[in-house]
Amino acid sequence: MNNLSIPQKEQQYLAQTYNRFDLTLSYGKGCDVWDTAGNQYLDFTSGIGTNSLGWANEQWLSAITTQASKLQHISNLFFSEPCVTLAETLCQRSGLKRAFFCNSGAEANEGAIKTARKYSSDKYGQQRSTILTLTNSFHGRTITTLAATGQDNFHQHFSPFTEGFDYIPANDINAVTQRISQGDVCAILVEIVQGEGGVITLQADYLLALQTLCLDNDVLLMIDEVQTGIGRTGKLFAYQHFNLQPDVVTLAKGLGGGLPIGAILFGEKCQNTLGKGEHGSTFGGNPVCCAGANAVLAQLDENRLAEITQKGEYLANRLRHLPKVKSVTGLGLMLGVEFTPEIKVADLVNQAIQQGVLFLTAKNKLRLLPPLIISEQQIDLGVSVLHAILSDS
Repeated sequence: MNNLSIPQKEQQYLAQTYNRFDLTLSYGKGCDVWDTAGNQYLDFTSGIGTNSLGWANEQWLSAITTQASKLQHISNLFFSEPCVTLAETLCQRSGLKRAFFCNSGAEANEGAIKTARKYSSDKYGQQRSTILTLTNSFHGRTITTLAATGQDNFHQHFSPFTEGFDYIPANDINAVTQRISQGDVCAILVEIVQGEGGVITLQADYLLALQTLCLDNDVLLMIDEVQTGIGRTGKLFAYQHFNLQPDVVTLAKGLGGGLPIGAILFGEKCQNTLGKGEHGSTFGGNPVCCAGANAVLAQLDENRLAEITQKGEYLANRLRHLPKVKSVTGLGLMLGVEFTPEIKVADLVNQAIQQGVLFLTAKNKLRLLPPLIISEQQIDLGVSVLHAILSDS
């Protein structure tokens, strides 16, 4: 018999690619989760924004269990109702034209990159293939999406990276204008709020100018909504805060409510760019994952989105009044907190775990991505734990 603990078995049998907290979780309900010793924790992480409706949401649970008892997988050689329904809902609520389903945010961004290059190749030939991304961006961990990520620390160890990317400063429209004028750019890929980059929201005037610039030069405007999408910022999609109409949108994380699903949404320009046999995904459009996503979207109506906005403002205001806070950034329930230099965020997170609350980090900031169903009372509890720790620091 192997009497090792779960953390010991993890060290023995799993690739050591993650810095895990010293915590083994067992089950959850709503915004609370319990460890294997029976200790209860209030969650401000939602699986890095993935458990959008918390744990064991009843409508979501019913949808996936019912679907799993019918068809758990069929491949894309056949039609299925959950997949088509999800595509219809996403197109209607985004203003875009068609959807493609995959398994993750990185895969969605890979598909967007392929789309941009084929769109430009079809119209202008092979020499117009550069995709611009922003410094401090994050778009995934495949070789190509690492290349698209505008952070030098991710460009290590795995060379050669995929060519055809260039990085420009955020909120600098002159830099974009100058780079596009060189004639080799087919698309620009941006996050409305840079999550892994420190929860930094792009400026509204920059985004609107960027859209105009893309329209004038037939450069695709592609928005990575992997972390910001599906209600996280108080709109179903973060670009809707700024009256943008992108050409391509990528989704994942909160879409499946905890199940692995990614999506690419295509606007009018490129709705027919990828033809039969030019892209695919074995598990993409899986009926169980799509049923879960349909249940998530059914609960994110305008009233729920307004509640998310209100709770986000309430949480941000409470955080601003904590001791030793320099700034609070982000939108909705996607927030980052910067502290004075003596506060070590990793230590703060570990102390909060001991007090029964789970938080995340992003660079030098505390990152908060609670389930979208969190209550003001639960917000107050989490903030009170932070207040107590910071007051003693």
